[in-house]
Amino acid sequence: MRLLDVSAVLDRERDIQRARPKTKILKQLDDETAIYAILSHRWGTEVDYDEMTGLMKMDEQDRNEVRQRNGYQKIIKSCERAKKDGYGWLWIDTCCIDKRSSAELSEAINSMYRWYCNARMCYVYLNDVDELALPSGQDFNRFGESNGWPEWFSRGWTLQELIAPTELEFFNKDWESIGTKQDLTSALEEITRIPQRVLRGGKALSSTDPWERPSVAQIMSWAADRKTTRVEDRAYSLMGLFGVNMPMVYGEGSKAFQRLQLEIIRVTSDHSIFAWNPKRQGTRNLGSVLADDPNYWVKLVRLRRRVFSLPPSRWDVTNLGIQVSLPVIHLGALMSCDWTGNSRSLTCVLVKRLR
Repeated sequence: MRLLDVSAVLDRERDIQRARPKTKILKQLDDETAIYAILSHRWGTEVDYDEMTGLMKMDEQDRNEVRQRNGYQKIIKSCERAKKDGYGWLWIDTCCIDKRSSAELSEAINSMYRWYCNARMCYVYLNDVDELALPSGQDFNRFGESNGWPEWFSRGWTLQELIAPTELEFFNKDWESIGTKQDLTSALEEITRIPQRVLRGGKALSSTDPWERPSVAQIMSWAADRKTTRVEDRAYSLMGLFGVNMPMVYGEGSKAFQRLQLEIIRVTSDHSIFAWNPKRQGTRNLGSVLADDPNYWVKLVRLRRRVFSLPPSRWDVTNLGIQVSLPVIHLGALMSCDWTGNSRSLTCVLVKRLR
């Protein structure tokens, strides 16, 4: 991964008039061994890789325009915070990826969850929060376009950025600390529907204990109602949470989410991937066992895997569809799922007799 050299960035900014055009502010390092901080934020008027590396080659007017952007000030403030906390390296998605390279962009998206996991500290910048605390309840007057909460909580990519890091600290728009993830787990659970045990340690997603690992339906429910600028990113932003990888094909639209489900099916036997509810959306996809987007699981935050209740079954994905064998009760195919707090509940997929 390519990381910002915190000292080099701050030194250049401190004496911008005399900084050398060839000053290196980025370096390629191994995320497994590097000690670095990482930023999570809502995009605005940002500074990209080309502008950040070529700042000193610009004429003064263009350089000043870049430096006055909110995105540039965000980079400087993040570097200042990282230096204060003793970190020499910092990763920011806006300027550490050369998005002109499709190969580099694809690698970054497929690696991003791991990068957030391996970061020693994640800074979350909430540009629309003035106070020194998270809102105590939904406020549709202030946050009407983001379901009553600060906008950061409504974005698709920030879901993995909240769960993956072990250490995470929130800051308001003036870069004053609001608190850490560990301190705010109760408020975060109310906002995001993510259980506190997952927030306290994102390792639950990679656990081999089926009782500890959240179901596919639960993870999808956390992603429901979140937004991304590109429709494909609804799928790409979830790859790390499910531990799968796939190539980026911007332009494929909603097919990306179907590809994601097929990749999940290849690595799990969790029946809850089929337990989505089409009634909420006016679905276009009633002839398929694959959902159109995560919103179809929005009410299923309590649907968990039922461990060992049914013998393991083989799933086959072919050109004719997905084949899975399930016991049938009346008009329902019984799945290995139940509701948290009600282990005697049954979850079924409605089926139709063909002959």
